[in-house]
Amino acid sequence: MVTSPHALASAAGRDVLRAGGNAIEAAIAIGAVLCVTYPHFTGLGGDAFWVVADRSGDVRTISGAGQAAMDLPNNNGGSIPLRGGAAALTSAGTLDTWARAFAHSRDTWGGTLAWSTLFERAIEYAKDGFAVTQSQHFWQTLRADELNAQPGFAATFAPDDATGAAPAPGSRFAQPALARSLERIARYGAREFYEGELAERIVRGLREAGSPLDLHDLASTRAREEAPLRVPYRGGELVGLQPPTQGVTMLEIMGTLAHFDFADIEEGSADYYHVLVEAVKCAFVDRDRYVGDPDFAEVPVDTLLAPETLAAHARSIDMRRARAWPHRFRHGDTVFIGATDREGRSVSLLQTVYFDWGSGVVAGDTGILWHNRGAAFGTDARHPNALAPGKRPFHTLTPGMYLRDGRPHLLFGTQGADGQPQTLAAILTRLIDYRMDPLAALARPRFLLGRTFSDTRDALKLEADAGETVLAELSARGHEVSTIAAQSPLAGHPGVIRIDADGWALGAHDPRSDGLAMAADASRQAHTFALD
Repeated sequence: MVTSPHALASAAGRDVLRAGGNAIEAAIAIGAVLCVTYPHFTGLGGDAFWVVADRSGDVRTISGAGQAAMDLPNNNGGSIPLRGGAAALTSAGTLDTWARAFAHSRDTWGGTLAWSTLFERAIEYAKDGFAVTQSQHFWQTLRADELNAQPGFAATFAPDDATGAAPAPGSRFAQPALARSLERIARYGAREFYEGELAERIVRGLREAGSPLDLHDLASTRAREEAPLRVPYRGGELVGLQPPTQGVTMLEIMGTLAHFDFADIEEGSADYYHVLVEAVKCAFVDRDRYVGDPDFAEVPVDTLLAPETLAAHARSIDMRRARAWPHRFRHGDTVFIGATDREGRSVSLLQTVYFDWGSGVVAGDTGILWHNRGAAFGTDARHPNALAPGKRPFHTLTPGMYLRDGRPHLLFGTQGADGQPQTLAAILTRLIDYRMDPLAALARPRFLLGRTFSDTRDALKLEADAGETVLAELSARGHEVSTIAAQSPLAGHPGVIRIDADGWALGAHDPRSDGLAMAADASRQAHTFALD
């Protein structure tokens, strides 16, 4: 089974599984298609993070965070640019994570598919076009004023309109330059992106746009295979990635919630949302104080996930009163890819360009949109996440797995930056504590603590279908509550695959997205929760 936020991408992964490929091979094919069909949320010029496990529970993580340019301009303590060439200040790790995962597939899982075959669908859609999604049209129209002025953006994403208007939903949209770049990567391998002729053209285009990145920065980019972080939960084990991701934050939230008996808390009640939000606040305070690149600063992961820390967080939560929340919100957009194969080998993968449309800069004639993850750095030199040459920025990406009896049971992840661990807290409690199936868990109302593009207050946003009674009770406890529409895209786009002990899989992608879960065996498709 596979799941992703776009049906064409999911179909590419399903077909890899049908051809005898494994979960890693399917995930690469899905990721490549999403770089074409969901360009506002992911691309070759971004970062990626994997959690990979076989049926025995051998879990690996692959961290693909591009590092800051070595030759950074001196901004004299000023703010870090959000868009444009100067915002394209970190390298891109996605391609190297694909290469590392592919090597693991070949060397450990006996993968047999050729690298080049995994790009066939992506190249086809880039060359011949695909139907523009409502999501792409919405985000391109929303950002038109700031993006159309960026180098290469309008020529790439609004090629048929002199005013720079976004292509209409359903219209056919092709990216011939990106197709040529994908063809070179398929033919020459991932390092073509970092060291080959394509790398030279990428750097030339970025430098002309004002980026500080050079060929040495690209060539120095390497994904890392690392041991996962772990925390027990309800007789199983949740696993996530090391810093500079907020995997530790997701685990800290869930480890805190493990001290509460949800049998006594009605799902969807004010008590339910309150305890989740308060656990999020505890973890976010720690995250914003400590999390950065561990190559440059000590991140006390063991202390943050220690049983006594999690127990203290739980004791600090007052079920009658909300604690104050003045902390700033981080933006970000991402895609989740989940895959599991006939041998029970599984992948949870997130890819990102940070803000929707990243830096807005298309690198020269390559068709590759570059991310703006460097905007996640801070400018306070005393902070673990302060901008520095060669440093990896803090990442909001939080893919994960839940192991039961040592085997992968839940594959999960979501789009949504600061909202990622919040969304996952709701999804995971509904899946594990309330035993909901994936579709039911994804469809229930969710919350978002922090700002959105339409509401700059650091308020607690709740989807309207949570109900007026719940909203009123939360407000009475001191939460600054506001509503967002039911099934709002602001509430994240998670995906889930549940793998039962008998090997059957149940999957879904969020009804707020363009996503689709698909079973590789057509005769078993009735057992897949699929939403278009």
